[in-house]
Amino acid sequence: MEQRATELRGTEQRAQAVVTVRLVRSFEHRNFRPLVFHGVSLDGTVQDFVQLVREDIATRPGLPPPFKTFAYDTLKIIHQAHGAKTNELVMSLDDDENLILQDNLTLKAAGVANETEVAFFRKEDYSLYKANPKTAW
Repeated sequence: MEQRATELRGTEQRAQAVVTVRLVRSFEHRNFRPLVFHGVSLDGTVQDFVQLVREDIATRPGLPPPFKTFAYDTLKIIHQAHGAKTNELVMSLDDDENLILQDNLTLKAAGVANETEVAFFRKEDYSLYKANPKTAW
């Protein structure tokens, strides 16, 4: 995994970023955990970054088992540095066309920059929550 992370992080000449990934297990219960990734190459594809995150989740110490085994499949930009934040506690339900990252694009082309925060979640759960955005609190 270390070699793969190095490949995705790139060399010193490439654009590198700090990206925070919010693992969302439940929208209804607001159950999420943030993970910070340093030295991420913005020239890598979204699909490669998803694979890197999945591999990291599986081996990260201190992360509860339910977060390690959850079937995450979609990334969406939550917040970018120096930008406005949403009032939603987990993530915004708006602008999916622009903010959900497409697998075939590079991170840079998808809109990811240094200090971007993205949510990693299961799209089916998101669609159900978006249709009926109620929390269990």
